Amino acid sequence: MLEQHVIKALGALAQAHRLRVFRLLVPVAPNGIAAGEIAARLGIPPSSLSFHLAQLEAAGLVRSWRRQRHVLYAAEPAGVRLLLRYLLAECCGGRPELCSGLLDVDEADDVVERETSMNETVHNVLFLCTGNSARSIIAECILNRVGRGRFNAFSAGSVPKGEVHADAIALLRSQNFTTEGLRSKSWDEFARADAPPIDVVITVCEQAAQETCPVWPGGPVCAHWGVPDPAAVDGSDAERQSAFADAYRRLHRRIESFVKLPVDRLDGPHLERELDAIGTIADGAELERGAGSRP
Repeated sequence: MLEQHVIKALGALAQAHRLRVFRLLVPVAPNGIAAGEIAARLGIPPSSLSFHLAQLEAAGLVRSWRRQRHVLYAAEPAGVRLLLRYLLAECCGGRPELCSGLLDVDEADDVVERETSMNETVHNVLFLCTGNSARSIIAECILNRVGRGRFNAFSAGSVPKGEVHADAIALLRSQNFTTEGLRSKSWDEFARADAPPIDVVITVCEQAAQETCPVWPGGPVCAHWGVPDPAAVDGSDAERQSAFADAYRRLHRRIESFVKLPVDRLDGPHLERELDAIGTIADGAELERGAGSRP
C-alpha cells in the first residue's frame, strides 16, 4: 500500500508545472494559497492549474479547503511524510542514518503536530511599497517563514518595477529562502474577485525619502513601517549589499514582534496601534549571520 502511494506521488511530481506548484506550497505549509495567487506566481494558466492541483490532491500531496469565496491549497503533511519516509528508509540501503542530514523524521513529526490546525484563523498580510522589488518582497518571505501556521504573506507595489531586484534575490538565497515564484506585481491584483481576502496591510516605504506610499482602500487593518529603500543605493557592491542587509534586519526584527501579538484577541484599532508601534522599533544591531531559520 505504501509503495502504491509513493508511485502515485512520484508520478504526480513527474511534471514540470506540478513540481513547481509542490515546491511553492511546501515551504509555507500549513498555510493555504488561493489558486489565483498560485497561477499568478508561477505563470500557469488557471485552466491548466486546476488540473494539476487535482492531480497533486489525488496523490495525497496537496489538500484544499474553502474559505469564504476562495479555495485554498496547501501541502499535505501526512502525504509528504510518507513519501520522505519511504525514500529515506528504502532508498538508503536500509540505513536511514545515511540520510539523517537531509531530514530528521522525528523532528518533522513534532513540527507537524505543533502546526496550526487548518480550521484556525490564518491571517493574510499584504506588504506594500512603491516598486515591489526589494523591501516588500523581503518582508513577504520573512513573514511566511517566521509566521508559519498563522500568517499568509503577500507583497505588491503601487508602481511595480516588473522584476525583483537582483540584490534582494541574492540576500534571500543567502538566508536559505526559496525565491522561485517571487515577482514584482501591482497592488491591483489584490482588488480582483479571485484575490485572497486581506486582513492586514503594511506599507514599508520610507516617508523621509518622499516616496509615494500606496494607501489601501477598504477594511483591512493598516500600518506603516518605514524602511529605507536599498534599491535606491547607488554605490559599490559592498554598499548595496549592506543596504539590503540593513533592510532585512529591520524587517526581521519587526516581523518577529508582529507574530508574537495576540492578533485574534485584538480589535482593529488596537491591532493598528500595536503595529504602528512595532514600526518604530530601534534598529541598532547588525544583521546576524543566519538570522532566518531554515525554510
